[in-house]
Amino acid sequence: MADAKSPKSTLLMPVFLPAVIIILLLVIGTVSAPELAGEAFADTLAYITQTFGWFYMLAVAFFLVFIVIIALSSWGNIKLGPDHAEPQYSFPAWFAMLFSAGYGIALLFFGVAEPVLHYASPPAGAGETVDAAKQAMQIAFFHWGFHIWAIYGLVGLVLAYFAFRHGLPLSIRSALYPLIGDRIYGPVGHAVDVFAILGTMFGIATTLGLSVAQINAGLNYLWPVIPVDVTVQIIAIAIITGLAIFSVVAGLDKGVKRLSILNMGLAVLLMTFVFFAGPTIHILESFLQNTGSYLNNIIERTFNLQAYTRSDWIGNWTLFIFGWTIAWAPFVGLFIAKISRGRTIRQFVMGVMLVPSIFTFLWFSIFGDTALHHIMNEGYSTLIGFVQEDHAIALFKLYEVLPLTSIASFVTVILIITFFVTSSDSGSLVIDSLASGGASVTPAWQRVFWASAEGIVAATLLLTGGLSALQTMTIASALPFSIIMMISALGLWRALVIEGHQKESLQSYVQSNRLSGTSGRGLWKRRLAGLVNFPDRDAVQTFADTTVAKAMRRVQRELEKSEWPAQFHQDEANSRLYLEVIREGQLDFIYEVRIVEHPLPGFAFPEMAHDNSQEEFYYRAEVFLRLGGQSYDIYGFDQQDIITDILDQFEKYLHFLHISPGVLPWNMSEHDDMLLTEAGNLKQPS
Repeated sequence: MADAKSPKSTLLMPVFLPAVIIILLLVIGTVSAPELAGEAFADTLAYITQTFGWFYMLAVAFFLVFIVIIALSSWGNIKLGPDHAEPQYSFPAWFAMLFSAGYGIALLFFGVAEPVLHYASPPAGAGETVDAAKQAMQIAFFHWGFHIWAIYGLVGLVLAYFAFRHGLPLSIRSALYPLIGDRIYGPVGHAVDVFAILGTMFGIATTLGLSVAQINAGLNYLWPVIPVDVTVQIIAIAIITGLAIFSVVAGLDKGVKRLSILNMGLAVLLMTFVFFAGPTIHILESFLQNTGSYLNNIIERTFNLQAYTRSDWIGNWTLFIFGWTIAWAPFVGLFIAKISRGRTIRQFVMGVMLVPSIFTFLWFSIFGDTALHHIMNEGYSTLIGFVQEDHAIALFKLYEVLPLTSIASFVTVILIITFFVTSSDSGSLVIDSLASGGASVTPAWQRVFWASAEGIVAATLLLTGGLSALQTMTIASALPFSIIMMISALGLWRALVIEGHQKESLQSYVQSNRLSGTSGRGLWKRRLAGLVNFPDRDAVQTFADTTVAKAMRRVQRELEKSEWPAQFHQDEANSRLYLEVIREGQLDFIYEVRIVEHPLPGFAFPEMAHDNSQEEFYYRAEVFLRLGGQSYDIYGFDQQDIITDILDQFEKYLHFLHISPGVLPWNMSEHDDMLLTEAGNLKQPS
């Protein structure tokens, strides 16, 4: 049984070492010359926003349209995993985790600040007017609504589909599988994962470093004796990092999930308090009106680049937020994918986009419209000055016009801390997975290393003033990653088209029952043994190295006799064996057996005592094709059974190519018909 607490390293050194070295070099360089680095990164950002702003907006529009079309099509019924898979987490727990990792911090920081800032200085027209108030709320909805969740959702969908449906590593490299195939396991794949680690590390570190200012502001507001200075913020980083380490050691289920549920509980509590303490009827009315205005103007705002009124506003706000979201997409997308196994594509898209967006609209209506109501109708215009001087103090200044000011402020500080901890430990899980080649179970010390590194990097940069430079670098990195996202979206579309064609071909083609030859006489006993036995990894590995390998080599030899280029591969690093047939200009045939880890069911080994504090696992020799996992286990089969299964799948593959000339440039020939006959002969016992 696998032990998640084992000290044995799972690190993939071609990814881990370059990532750590680059992190050290960038931090040292920024610390050595923060002003020079800041100027260089600022110039880069200005150039990108002015030259490629149109591409950012076009890409984000493409992501939104693409993911909605996929969800509404017949492909929406496809599960992210085998057809029999069930969701690992309940919907409330799933939503709490994706929301906490996504942008809970942003809502606390911008929920009051952004509407007030746009009201005072709108992108068009006069400030501090009714029209400015309407614009402010529509802009906030636009910045934090469907578009950013389409960005996160697309990355998460691509990774979840290829990881859980096709058995590829749960890693950013898998998004390039349709483009480069098995080369994702080589230098190109390593480079992509290094890039994702850097974006995640600096994204979390800079956000942690910049956002402790809000904690410091809240503590100073509650207890004026606590000063607003770097020392307090460094102490806050140390405390948050310590809590994140505690949570990340507990793991995804016990740490992140429980903390995320606590976050949601506190967030809903604050929302409820402000809803009833503020202008309740006005909030309801503005929520409906602003949502309607957002939906009505979403197309215009999506493509509005202020081409006729050039200003810095679009770069400082819309492009900044969308670029930051794309830069964070490897982290948030991979984390969303990690917790979404077993859901259908439609459930995933609707859950990731619709529910968080509606929650966001309600949040901005409650906090933002309450602030605007008090400015416009209650004479609290001094709030504008407070927010313009210090964005971090906005939420606490709003509480001054509400009852229970101190209690609400204290709960807000606690919520900010728990959101920070959730982002840090979920980020650590993601970085550790990337540095381990997509491994789902890693030793605790590795997760502690990354959580500690995030805190150390943030504290170091905060002390030297280099955070803003790295924040700019992270946003600039969104440009190449947006291109990767577009390529991976097209790859997903191609894979879904092929899956649809293959299902149609199999439905219209009557096959003989699998393993129906003479070898099936004793198969029922082996099948029964497979249902009630739960082998460990060593047993399944031995089976794969002997019985499976011999069966694949026999089929390879027979195919080569028929002049079909067949190759047998044994990939020990990823615990897989596969037989492939490659012909130029055609879709390859791959029959693969992987050693797959599964949680030990509760009914297994009832006579044994189980350690409920630690999850136990057993292993299966599962079959994978080009389409993905086939959800059946061949452990215990003899060579003849395995050969028969290979040829059954090969026969289906040939038929798929025969009836799908529109998908692939190949039709069956007489030679192929002869091969089918020879395949039938090979099924007979030798």
